[in-house]
Amino acid sequence: MEHHTLFGGKVRIYKRERSQLWQCSTYLAGKNRRMSTGEDSLALAKEFAEDWYLELRGKQRAGLLGGEKTFKEEAQQFLREFQGLAQGELSKNQSQVNQGEKLFRDVAEVFLQEFRLLTQGERSPKYVDGQELRLNAHILPFMKDRTVGQVTAATGQEYRMHRAGMVTHSGKAPSRTTIEQEMVVIRQVLKTAQRHEWLTFLPDLSNPFRASRKISHRAWFSPNEYRQLYEATRARAKEPKKEQWRWECEQMHDFVLFMANTGLRPDEALRLEYRDVTIAKENGELILHIEVRGKTGVGYCKSTSGAVRPFQRLRKRNTPQLQDRLFPGRHVDLFNNILTELGLKFDREGRRRTAYSLRHSYICFRLMEGADIYQIAKNCRTSVEMIQKHYAAHIKSMLDASAINVRRSKNNGQAVKKNIEQTSAESALRNDSLAV
Repeated sequence: MEHHTLFGGKVRIYKRERSQLWQCSTYLAGKNRRMSTGEDSLALAKEFAEDWYLELRGKQRAGLLGGEKTFKEEAQQFLREFQGLAQGELSKNQSQVNQGEKLFRDVAEVFLQEFRLLTQGERSPKYVDGQELRLNAHILPFMKDRTVGQVTAATGQEYRMHRAGMVTHSGKAPSRTTIEQEMVVIRQVLKTAQRHEWLTFLPDLSNPFRASRKISHRAWFSPNEYRQLYEATRARAKEPKKEQWRWECEQMHDFVLFMANTGLRPDEALRLEYRDVTIAKENGELILHIEVRGKTGVGYCKSTSGAVRPFQRLRKRNTPQLQDRLFPGRHVDLFNNILTELGLKFDREGRRRTAYSLRHSYICFRLMEGADIYQIAKNCRTSVEMIQKHYAAHIKSMLDASAINVRRSKNNGQAVKKNIEQTSAESALRNDSLAV
């Protein structure tokens, strides 16, 4: 299985057998979390995984990733039930095993033994317990005495309908993501049977009614929304709600301006030291030359002129050493509070805005100004494909009206008609001469 890691191994990107799409996973808040990136390009998958992980981190800090204790209690309960199964239940069906027909629940036991042993160090114990919980709570009771050969595509569809009709303790049906996670466990059990040659081929358990994936743009600030944001942070910096918060408010204001004029990722900005930034003059204006250290290694960035004054204020305010960081604090709570007060925390599609939205705004602003897309990709340390897919598609200035609204003039049309008539007459005379 091909895989890559991000954030020092905290996020894992991998591709399954017979799948064109990359998956991403991370262990956060006592739980292993997974998501399909929906991308077959590694560069796009990495961008998706990064946004997904940072959004989860934001939810964790906001206290929205709870439920660990309840999950732990349920996992322990089902683990005790599984360990308390009588050994005679497995031996009762041994005759079927000898005849070459493996029961699904027998293969599930083999799968759990292999999975628990071979994923040590790569998967968290919590994730392994979660797979066992899904098997014992829902999958095995549904499969009953089925053999692996009796699990077909129709069986997968029956299981989806069975689970969709159930009501959880919260009074709601299980979510689509929950059901698909359980379908993954079923596939893993069947793959175990195939490896041991107890199954000839794997049935197609994919959802036949799955909606097509639409490409949506990233959450960003329009020019008017961005102006509203930096005016609010500037006002907060001048008159903080408490005097002891003045430094944090001033830092936040400069952070917003710096990010929107450099296009750095939040983790890149937080790693930035004063010795990584120099003021230079190009094309008659002052800009910043930035040596960036982030997920793609060491890269370089040239800012717009709007990032110079925030950097000068940071240097004057903090009187730093060269190895000191520009932004020693994240100020996440202050940033979210300002967005909430302005009604900008979510865009019109319901996507949550974070510090990453300032990077997305920078890219959109550059495109709207007519900057070269290849140079933007280099400056932001991303791919042209990523920008074309998630940014350029919704920027109206990327469409050339003069090339779209082409009209043929009336005089031109008459000239073309006259030329066709003249050509036809000459052709007729030539044919007549040949006949004579």
